Amino acid sequence: HRRPRNGDLHEVFDDYAENNLHRTSPKDILYRMATAAAVNEAAARIQEIQNSNRQHSSGIELEVGERILGSCTDLMAAVRELVISSAQLQKEIVTTGQVGGTATEFYKRHSRWTEGLLSAAKAVGWGASTLVTTADEVVSGSGKFEQLEVTSHEIAASTAQLVAASRVKANKDSSNLGKVMGASKSVANATASVVAASKQCMELTEESKLVGVDYSQLSAVQVKRLDMEMQVKIKELENDLTKERQRLSKMRKMHYHFDENSNGR
Repeated sequence: HRRPRNGDLHEVFDDYAENNLHRTSPKDILYRMATAAAVNEAAARIQEIQNSNRQHSSGIELEVGERILGSCTDLMAAVRELVISSAQLQKEIVTTGQVGGTATEFYKRHSRWTEGLLSAAKAVGWGASTLVTTADEVVSGSGKFEQLEVTSHEIAASTAQLVAASRVKANKDSSNLGKVMGASKSVANATASVVAASKQCMELTEESKLVGVDYSQLSAVQVKRLDMEMQVKIKELENDLTKERQRLSKMRKMHYHFDENSNGR
């Protein structure tokens, strides 16, 4: 089986689900298996990138690669455990709620819950694939550390959605629910580690760029000019940040109203 290139990883989830739709398993099980497949592909690809980085990098580049890819590996391991534990909990929920019927009938009776579960599962699978692409770009020097942080937070949000969907119909005393909650905390901790590693590596990279620059040798005029240039740059970035926050807020409001109208039909 050919392992997908970075650009193809996003197709793992959809390909798996589409190629197995002929099976008699309920659709949710196929999506769950597809999520697991995407997470496993992502973990394997991260390992490949790390092996390559160790062979071809040194110094700061090697250190950045080790920190970033190591934290991403831990995050994928945590996500994998969450997928497994949520699958066990979901099986328990369905078995308990069938009441003499079939699993398919159970899902039809609870179609909104099922759709929420499928949506969360798909988001987790896509998040894992996106993390690989982003991590690869960051390590190769063509990506942004901020993008890695955003992607990590998106994965955490997707897994939280998966947990929330599972909890709705779970017995509060279920041992499987306890495992899901524990796995969810591990994902949150691993996400925090990726963000921390990203910030540390960003500082390392910036510091390496400053090596060789001796500000003590600049004249008073040069220092003043540089000071003003930096202030202008900071102002530009602050303005850009305000504009992007406004755009994000507007997009979320529009999406929220769209979802409300869709669900109300």
